Amino acid sequence: MVVVGLVLLQTGPTPGPAAGPQRRPGPPPLTLALGVRTDPEARALRRASVAYGAGKRAEAAREFARWSSVEARVGQAFAHWPAETVDRLNRLAGLHPDRAVVELNLGVALLWSGLTGAREAWRQAIADEPDTAYAVTAGNLLHPEYAPGVPVFVPTAPLPNGFDELAPPAQLRMLQRGARESVAGKLLYGSALQRLGMTRSAERVFAAAAREAPRDVEARVADAVGRFDKARPADAFSRLGPLTKTFPHSATVRFHLGLLLLWSGQAPEAKRQLTKAIAVEPGSPLAGQARRYLAELHKAGV
Repeated sequence: MVVVGLVLLQTGPTPGPAAGPQRRPGPPPLTLALGVRTDPEARALRRASVAYGAGKRAEAAREFARWSSVEARVGQAFAHWPAETVDRLNRLAGLHPDRAVVELNLGVALLWSGLTGAREAWRQAIADEPDTAYAVTAGNLLHPEYAPGVPVFVPTAPLPNGFDELAPPAQLRMLQRGARESVAGKLLYGSALQRLGMTRSAERVFAAAAREAPRDVEARVADAVGRFDKARPADAFSRLGPLTKTFPHSATVRFHLGLLLLWSGQAPEAKRQLTKAIAVEPGSPLAGQARRYLAELHKAGV
């Protein structure tokens, strides 16, 4: 399984759905997505976010104030909660009308303040930058009936030699190079992009793999999984479901169908598909993953 970098910094639990105007206690959670960045500003913003989450807002404000990026200015707005946060974010939204980091966090601040408009801001975040972790988080907030995040395709190909010794930016570059060389490389790279919240880019990479190898079951499954969208889940299910007949003895088909069903809150059918993944290929790596999911569901009493 591919894990690349630090994707998302969120200073508290994901806010619940916007049920109505009601002020919430405490400062709102701040969300910054810095991908695999390791530059001085990214390190500073991570430190400031940690300080904010620990309730050290004055310390966070000083750290955020050292930088002029949009992310830093969003952090400054939150560090001045509650007096100036919404006003600052509204001004930022006017200055940067195409930045999802502003709209996502503005929506959270509006929700925490008991003001209306949170859902509109989250929809705008998705429209502004759909290929970002901010859009994924906005989708979580707009569709709390689904599991957080997106179901990530699990490739069976091994990671390249030396992958674990590299820093996250170099890991991503290695996978990008591999994607130019083989279908298996595309599947590894697409999975990494999904984990970074770059779901649209991952979808394109998976689609390219399926075009290159239309008879490859993993490429076809990845193409389906990459199309999962909480606003349009049928896009993925309509492609993945028929593959159970095209590849009736494939663990990857059953496993990922179970994964999509779990994300959609359909636990009984998900368990049935995960059990079938084990039955059709009991010795495969995905069968082992399916067993772990089933054990967790059993532990949770599902």
